[in-house]
Amino acid sequence: MKTGGILLALALAASAAAPLIPHAHAPQVVAHSGFPGWPHEFEGVALERIPASAQDAFFTRDFPGRVARFAARDRQIVIRWVSSPTRRLHPASHCFTGAGYAVEPLPMRRSRDGELMGCFAARKNGETLHVCEQLRDSTGASSPDVSSWYWHALIAPAGNSWWSYVSVERV
Repeated sequence: MKTGGILLALALAASAAAPLIPHAHAPQVVAHSGFPGWPHEFEGVALERIPASAQDAFFTRDFPGRVARFAARDRQIVIRWVSSPTRRLHPASHCFTGAGYAVEPLPMRRSRDGELMGCFAARKNGETLHVCEQLRDSTGASSPDVSSWYWHALIAPAGNSWWSYVSVERV
């Protein structure tokens, strides 16, 4: 998988709507209690952590949780652990659009355990990516998109923390 635009889009997917400008200052570290550690697999595939870049640190500063990128065979997975309901967790489609990709909705798909994932195609410079996302609370309940997650987490939270999974693969 190419690293240039894809990694930028993945960093954006892990961010709030920060402007696309270089950041020369050291990122601010936000402490988070209760972080259970990163999962070791996604949909039955072992995860290999991808080291964070300086740009990742910029886009994730002040995020109410933790963000990491992983390789899982031919996919990249951005995992965000969120400690509280927040509008700083944006849909991956907004982040890809902000990075210059043309985004087209795709049918939802089911994760390995049968839960729905929201999906879209992202196209730029002749390359097409399929991106799917899903959010889960600490009890295992899932949402296929950030909007439905946010309102449920705000009004009737079932858990006390949440996981966002964004899967990106080249077509």
